Amino acid sequence: MARYVDGFVIPISKKTLPAYKKMAALACKVWLEHGALDYVETVGEDLKVKWGATFPRTHKLKRGETVVFSWITYKSRAHRDRVNAAVMKDPRLKEMCDPKNSPMDMKRMLYGGFEVIVSA
Repeated sequence: MARYVDGFVIPISKKTLPAYKKMAALACKVWLEHGALDYVETVGEDLKVKWGATFPRTHKLKRGETVVFSWITYKSRAHRDRVNAAVMKDPRLKEMCDPKNSPMDMKRMLYGGFEVIVSA
């Protein structure tokens, strides 16, 4: 079965993590209600690796920050586009989408849509 994934990497202050978790719980509910297959939010725990382009170095994390790594799974890109169109019209997300009330800096978020090429 073909799948499509929206992926996010978001630097976030550890102080605002509780507010982010609350926002993510609502977002999870909304995306799943509108048809997403899976919604996952994770927070960095082992980020001091010695090889590769690490999340802290790539995002130039400041003192007291960590990284949230998240993804939403869909049947296809067309399915993603339909789900996201419905999500963006959902009134429950209006306040959450206001950059003034956000627990994160949206300008530092990495985002992209990905076609799955291997899955188990």
